Amino acid sequence: MFDAFAKVVSQADARGEYLSSAQLDALSAMVADGNKRMDTVNRITSNSSTIVANAARSLFAEQPQLIAPGGNAYTSRRMAACLRDMEIILRYITYAIFAGDASVLDDRCLNGLRETYLALGTPGASVAVGVQKMKEAALAIANDPNGVTYGDCSSLMAEVSSYFDKAAAAVA
Repeated sequence: MFDAFAKVVSQADARGEYLSSAQLDALSAMVADGNKRMDTVNRITSNSSTIVANAARSLFAEQPQLIAPGGNAYTSRRMAACLRDMEIILRYITYAIFAGDASVLDDRCLNGLRETYLALGTPGASVAVGVQKMKEAALAIANDPNGVTYGDCSSLMAEVSSYFDKAAAAVA
């Protein structure tokens, strides 16, 4: 796993080049927005249980067959596994946000997840809907301007959104 800095340096080193002005500018912008990034991670982390619970509640309201007898989230054991998986995905998304790089999300969470769900008979499309519901909740919390570092967060919110989209696409 590389953070954004190590990734840029590693790529330049592999090419035997100095860092370009554009690369330095991008890293400088990331440092300048560091407090916003930490505020975002803190808000999502502080509200993770609520984000997961509300996303699951909404998913099961839309797809009640999942919690009906014979459904993939029927029985408390299966429901707990579903909530655990949503929590793990959300946790790795926060790691990606903090690092400014999706490799930790890919390498430690998403690689092989679709195949695992297929082998278990878990409907990936339903998991993807749950991830999208977590995205909506996380963005609403992270994008609230009260009590956080002032400034334009549109590019950071687009980045956050992309990590959720990546996770949803990986399981669908």
